[in-house]
Amino acid sequence: MPEYDNNMRGVLFQNDKRGNEKAPDMTGRCEVDNHEYRLAAWLRQGKKGPYLSISISEFQNKEQPTFEDLVGASETPKGEDK
Repeated sequence: MPEYDNNMRGVLFQNDKRGNEKAPDMTGRCEVDNHEYRLAAWLRQGKKGPYLSISISEFQNKEQPTFEDLVGASETPKGEDK
């Protein structure tokens, strides 16, 4: 099966604001020239009706650090002998 080309395409999903009214109504990602970007959109009401206000920023992978990243690979957890 041929690989799908996502270049110049993106997607937005409904966002759970969790009580934060300033949070975007929708979030997602898009790809432009093989670079991934984060999308955030707010539903606004204008004089001519509703519209989306969109913010585009560089995508940054927010991986959680491992235990070794936080304390160093040479550290031994408390209660364990070397």
